[in-house]
Amino acid sequence: MTSLADKAILSGADNRLPMLEKDMYDSWKCIMELYMLNRQHGRMILESVNNGPLLWPTVEENGVTRTKKYSELSATECIQADRMSLTKQERKCKLYDEFDKFAYRKGESLCDFYLRFSLLLNDMNIYNMKLEQFQVNTKFLNTLPPEWSKFVTDVKLVRDLYTANVDQLHAYLGKHEYHANEVRLIHEPNSNLLALVVHHQMNKSPYQSHQQL
Repeated sequence: MTSLADKAILSGADNRLPMLEKDMYDSWKCIMELYMLNRQHGRMILESVNNGPLLWPTVEENGVTRTKKYSELSATECIQADRMSLTKQERKCKLYDEFDKFAYRKGESLCDFYLRFSLLLNDMNIYNMKLEQFQVNTKFLNTLPPEWSKFVTDVKLVRDLYTANVDQLHAYLGKHEYHANEVRLIHEPNSNLLALVVHHQMNKSPYQSHQQL
């Protein structure tokens, strides 16, 4: 009979499946993050998972424990503290600015791009900041990099941007991510198409897997 200790040893064995290698499961990582985001207080849950809850840090000096000064906080702690200290109006102005300047980050997957955009929309919704659906959809599509241009045109033809939501646009585009990556690699110097094929097989999106069943 296998003991708990044996199971713990087996879980760390070299021949086990790479089940904790999160970079090999981008699509499922995205699903779990979106699940947390859509729960009550989802943004706080997700930030706690990524950064830990903000408990104002302390430091010991001459045997006495005191709270850290702002200048002594780490970069992550500063970000969390800033978010807590902003007034409602300041936060709204900051969110509008973030929306206007929202941009694709080189190398990020469609899932990560979609998640960042969804987090921003979620924050704006918390403050009852209303945007026209057409404005939101246009921003999402037009911010994607050039390799997506064909598929962006396609989705504009098959979806009404006044009534569709970002989730629907993401689902449609997700079916074409492999081909968009192909286009990107073809136009990149020293690209590795074989690596793309291998990565695609190991990282199939949930909607592609579902269609094959």
